[in-house]
Parts: sequence; structure tokens; C-alpha cells
Amino acid sequence: MDEIIRNIAVFALPVLFAITGQAAARGYIARRFGDNTAYAAGRVTMNPLVHIDLVGTIIIPIALYLTTGFVFGYSKPLPIDYARLRNPKRDMRWVALAGPGANLLMAFLWLVLGLLLAAFGVSEEFPHKVAEAGLFTNLLFFAFNLFPLPPLDGGRVLVSLLPDRQAYQFAKIEPYGFFILLALVFLKVLQFWILPVMWLGEKAARLLASPLIFLLG
Repeated sequence: MDEIIRNIAVFALPVLFAITGQAAARGYIARRFGDNTAYAAGRVTMNPLVHIDLVGTIIIPIALYLTTGFVFGYSKPLPIDYARLRNPKRDMRWVALAGPGANLLMAFLWLVLGLLLAAFGVSEEFPHKVAEAGLFTNLLFFAFNLFPLPPLDGGRVLVSLLPDRQAYQFAKIEPYGFFILLALVFLKVLQFWILPVMWLGEKAARLLASPLIFLLG
């Protein structure tokens, strides 16, 4: 039990900011492409309090961690009116990609934090564990959100790329997407997508951090 509580404490901030960052990024990009809804609702912010959903941000991540070891969650639904985007089908793609893009950026920042902690000789174990958890969590969210199934970002990207008729048919999956995802998680099928995409994301983050790695090496 002590180990479970310790692990939840380590992952708490990384999960919270991973969820917050991706929501704020989507709202910001939506505003850039013409939809001010999320901004007007105060959701384009890194303040986690305005994004927290009791079920999606707290209960589901803890329950998944305790039952599967898999950590995932979501924020309160982000108010985006796709019809207000200047080119709804095209711009939907960029709004969707903003979420995983934010997670990849945060993975890079947690990686940099870990490198700096090591470089400055910080001996306390907890901040190192948090930095590792931040890198892992954001790479996981990056890969998970890119999975091509609505309502995930990857599903919205695929809808934006398909011809209109096929996009309309594919988008009909969205009401059932969450239950399909849960089934894929518990059947351990999703790992065949997530692990390779996480590996690619980590390679990208380390490439971005290579100048710092060189300097500290």
C-alpha cells in the first residue's frame, strides 16, 4: 500500500499537467483558427483547477493505474465549436494535433528537468522520480491521443483527412470510442500502437535535448 501511495504521489503532478497542457493547447489553436469558445470559457490556461474533471482527471487515472498499471485521464470537455473554424474540416486537424504536440513538448521539458537534476547533483530521489514520471506520462498521452479512433485526437486527424463521405461514416464511431478504448486497454491490444509511438516520441524529445545532453556530458 505504501508503494502505491508513493507512486500516486509521483505521478500526480505529471498527469495533472499533461491533461491541462493538452486541453489548453487545443483551445489556443482553436482560437488561432477562428473559434474563441474555449478562450471565452477561460480554458486557454495552464491553471489545472479550470480543467479538472473529478472522474476523468482523478478517478479514472487512479483506477486504471491500480487495475492495469496504465495511466490515462482527461479534462473537462473542452468547448470547441468546429463550425466556427475558418475551414472546419482542415482546421480540425491542427486543433487535434495541438494536444499530442503539447504532450511531446512537455515530455521534452521533463527530460530537460531530469538532466538538470542529475547535472546539479540533486540527491533526493523524489524529484528524479517525478521527472521520469513526467517524461513517461507525456509520451504515453502523446501516443494514446494519436491513436486513430474518435474521439481521440488521432481519430479527428483521420476524419479531417478522409473524403467527406468516409469521414462522415467514420465519425459515427465517436459515441462508442471510449468503450472501444477501454476494451483495447484491458485486452492489452493498444500496446502494439502505444509502445512504438512512445519510442518515436522519446527519440524526438532526446533529439531536441541533444545540445543540452552534449553540454552536460
